[in-house]
Amino acid sequence: MDISHSHNSGSPHQHVLHRLHALQQQFRHISPHAMQRTAAEFNIPLSQVAAVVAFYSFFSTQPRGRFNILFSNCISCGYLSGDQDLMRMLCQLLQVKPGKTRADGLISIGETSCIGMCDQGASLLINGLPVTALNAEKLTQIAQRITTKSPLTDWPTEWFTVHDRIYRRDLLLMEQHASGSALQTALAQGADQTLAVIQQSGLRGRGGAGFDTGKKWQLCREAPGDAHYVVCNADEGEPGTFKDRLLLRDHADAMIEGMTVCALVIGAKQGFVYLRGEYRYLLPHLHAVLDQRRSQGLLGQHILGYGNFEFDIDIVVGAGAYICGEESALIESLEGKPGIPRIRPPFPVTHGYLGQPTIVNNVETFIAAAHIIAHGSAWFNSIGTEQSRGTKILSISGDCKKPGIYEYPFGVSIDEVLDDCGARNVQAVQIGGPAGKLLGAAEFNRAISFEDVSTGGSFLVFNQQRDLLAIHRNFAHFFAHESCGFCTPCRVGTRLLKNNLDNIAEGRGTASDIEELKQLSHLIQHQSHCGLGHTAAHHVLDGLQHFSHIFSAPLQPHFTARFDLDQALESARQATHRNDAAAHLDNE
Repeated sequence: MDISHSHNSGSPHQHVLHRLHALQQQFRHISPHAMQRTAAEFNIPLSQVAAVVAFYSFFSTQPRGRFNILFSNCISCGYLSGDQDLMRMLCQLLQVKPGKTRADGLISIGETSCIGMCDQGASLLINGLPVTALNAEKLTQIAQRITTKSPLTDWPTEWFTVHDRIYRRDLLLMEQHASGSALQTALAQGADQTLAVIQQSGLRGRGGAGFDTGKKWQLCREAPGDAHYVVCNADEGEPGTFKDRLLLRDHADAMIEGMTVCALVIGAKQGFVYLRGEYRYLLPHLHAVLDQRRSQGLLGQHILGYGNFEFDIDIVVGAGAYICGEESALIESLEGKPGIPRIRPPFPVTHGYLGQPTIVNNVETFIAAAHIIAHGSAWFNSIGTEQSRGTKILSISGDCKKPGIYEYPFGVSIDEVLDDCGARNVQAVQIGGPAGKLLGAAEFNRAISFEDVSTGGSFLVFNQQRDLLAIHRNFAHFFAHESCGFCTPCRVGTRLLKNNLDNIAEGRGTASDIEELKQLSHLIQHQSHCGLGHTAAHHVLDGLQHFSHIFSAPLQPHFTARFDLDQALESARQATHRNDAAAHLDNE
C-alpha cells in the first residue's frame, strides 16, 4: 500500500464530510472558525456543520495528536488481548492518558468501535491507517518511532499491510469477473429483461434483512422522480464483520458493474459508494478502479457506445458512525447531515437521496447482481435453499484456528461452519454481530439462511473459557456509544443496560437487576425509532434465555446499593462541558 497517498480527501465532487476531514487532518481538530468557513463554503447553516462535527466520532473540536491513535475495542480485534491491556501499555510507554492528547501535541491515544480487522488480531488506526497483529514488542517499536517523530512513510510497510485469509470460495469468490461482461449482456437484452433476470434469480439483500432485490429495483424504477440514484452501502460497521474489506480490494470492479447494471434498470445517472471511515485506506484503490472503468468506456457518458446511457459514481467517506449502516441514516449522511435515521415510510426506493427514488444495496449484493447478469439466474438459484438462493459470505473470527472469509451456499449448518474454521469446545456463537443472534450448543444444528438464522456476515465464536458476561458488557458499551441519541428509549435505555451489566459484573447487582434487564430490553426493542434500538438488546435477551447463569452467578444476595449522587451528575457535567467546583456536590 502506498502510504503517502492514503489521505486523499475523497470524490471528485467536494462533500462536507471530506472538507471537515481535510480540516481535521490539517489542524488536528475542527475549530469554530473552521466550521464557519465550511458553512459559508457549502452555503449551509452553521448549526448543521456543528451538528455534523459533534455527530461523527472521527471529528474533534479539541486538538488531537500529530500521531492520532485509535485502538479498536471490538471483541475480536480489540486492545484487551488475553491478560494484556495493549492500549494502557502504549499509554504508559508514551506517558499519555487514554482519551487525551499529550501536552506537547505529539500523540493522542483513544479507542473506537470495531475497525473491521477481526481476523487480524488486536488492531489500531494511526492517522486513519490500520496496524494489526499488535503485541508488546510491536507497541514498543511504535512508541520508539513516535518518540523520534519518524513519519509514517518511514515505518515498515509490512505494518500497514492487511493479509486477507480466504478459506472457502463458492459462486462469487470463485468466479473471476470479466470487466464489462454483465454490462454488455444487460445493454444487449435491455432494462426490462435485465430486471426479470434479477427477479428470477431470487437474489435477496445480503445485509441481513434479506429484502427481495428484484422487487426493490422494480419499486424504485416505477417511482416518479426528477432523478434516480444508486447507492452502495460500504459502511459495514457491525463488530465481527470484515468481508467488505476483501470485496472492496479484490472485487470492486464487479461491485461497480453491479451498480451500473442497477442504474440501467432504474434509469439512474449518478451513483455513490458510501465507504466507512475505517476503510479510508482503500480509497486510492477504489478511485483507480473507477478511473480504469471510465477509460474502458464502462462509466461516464455513452457507456459501451450506447448514446443514451450515462452513469458515474462518486465515493463519499464516512467519519465513524455505526448508525450510518442503516440506509436512511446513510442517505442523511450523503446529504451532508448527521446520520440520524428517517421516519419510514416513505422508504428510500421512493424518497431517498435528495428526496428522489434511490436504491441502497450493500457491496455483496451488487457483486452478486453483476455475476447473475453475466451467468444467468439459473446459475445462481440452483444452490441455496427455497427462500435463500445462492451463497453467503461470512466473516469468521473469535476462538477458532482459522479466522477469515468463508463463502457457503445458504443452508449450511452452524456445526459445519464451526468444524471448517477449527473451533473446538464452543460455548456460544454470535451470528450477525451484537445486533444479531446469540446461540448455544443446542442450536448449532440450525442453518444460515433467511428462514432460519439470518446474518449480514458476522460470525463470532466463543469457547468455554470465554467470559460471556464480559462479552455482553462489551456489546452493551458498543450500543450505548453508537446510539445516535435521536429517541429516548434508545438513548437512555442503552446507557441503562450498560450500567446494569456493569453493576452485575462488578458485584454490585441484585436479583431485581435481572428483572430490570428484561424490562429495559423489551422497552428498547419495541419503542425505539430505528433498527439500532430494535436490535440493541437482542444479545441480552438471548443471553438471559440461553445463559441465565452468567447473569445470576455474580449477584450478591445481601448487597445494599449505595447511591452516589455526585457520580450520577457526571453525565450532566459532560453534556454541559462543565467541571468547575459549582458542578460538583460538596461532600464534606
